[in-house]
Amino acid sequence: MQLLRRGNSGPAVAEIQAALSGLGLLHGPPPDAEYDDATERAVRLFQQRRGLSVDGIVGPETYRAIHAARFRLGDRLLSLSPSHPFVGDDVAALQDRLLELGFDAGRADGVFGARTEAALRSFQREYGLLADGSCGPSTLRALRQLGRLVVGGRPQQLRETEVLHRSGSSLAGKVVVIDPGHGGADRGATGHGLDEAAVAEDLAGRFEGRLQASGVRTLLTRGPDSCPTDADRADLANTAAADLLVSLHCDRSASAEPNGVAAYHYGTGAGTTSTVGEQLASLVQREVVARTDLLDCHVHAKTWELLRLTRMPAVRLELGHLTSPRDAARLADPAFRDVVAEALLVAVQRLYLPADLDPPTGVLRLADFAAL
Repeated sequence: MQLLRRGNSGPAVAEIQAALSGLGLLHGPPPDAEYDDATERAVRLFQQRRGLSVDGIVGPETYRAIHAARFRLGDRLLSLSPSHPFVGDDVAALQDRLLELGFDAGRADGVFGARTEAALRSFQREYGLLADGSCGPSTLRALRQLGRLVVGGRPQQLRETEVLHRSGSSLAGKVVVIDPGHGGADRGATGHGLDEAAVAEDLAGRFEGRLQASGVRTLLTRGPDSCPTDADRADLANTAAADLLVSLHCDRSASAEPNGVAAYHYGTGAGTTSTVGEQLASLVQREVVARTDLLDCHVHAKTWELLRLTRMPAVRLELGHLTSPRDAARLADPAFRDVVAEALLVAVQRLYLPADLDPPTGVLRLADFAAL
């Protein structure tokens, strides 16, 4: 789709303004459907609330999020449609409600998939409803009348943690998907003779080799000449039933001043989060910061599609700014990339270690893995 930004006008802008008005973010949109300052502020506010990149531009991901936000539970009949699944806030609300009642609908990602349908059918059977897998008026009434059954924490977070504990401390046999950002004609951020896609590919290769030496089965989401969508990358990881996904990127800025490394996990900022994803992002961030001199830009929750649509814990690493002379000089050094690849491997290993075996940040080395 065409990117919509300040200065644009036309039916597409009018559609976005109508949706933002319906969400209470835009008051009195201009009659000529111009993407003005007020529209940009409303888009930025929406992006901030949704955990998206805050740039004031309506691209494909922001457009889909605005469209999804229009629906409330009960606005439409929900059911499984494999070719064109229902997506929206109403689906996320249904998933949250099923999870609170003890039915495993998976992560509340707002996509009505097979797992959501199975949880809905289980709910309908248990409460004497027609188990047709559709959320209509009678099912809605039952969902609203029942109290929460799962207490002591959010159910999906408890499930994620339990799966992690049961998987054991060894990396051998685990499946990790490595996602080098961008690719093909999309080179991503550029600066100081480097491009993001090439840096990510090189780092992915170094990380992949170390994982394979530890007995991990690895998959790459792309080759050097391809650039799948984030949804396709997530689908690859889900189909492979991967244990983890690690997405590798570099950042950029309009100024040469910003620099540093940040890690991201799935989270809405309103209680819905990937607990293990957050733990992995924290470990990755801490190991990279401890082993390099990159500025610590901390860990953040985002609802980016790759993080939201993956059914396993996922982390996106933004490794320095290519527009920063300081960061670019480090990223150009193969020895520095080796240090980062080792930090990534150590973070993955530490995720699976029990608390009594987990060494302090920055001290675990590849040679130590044989003893684990």
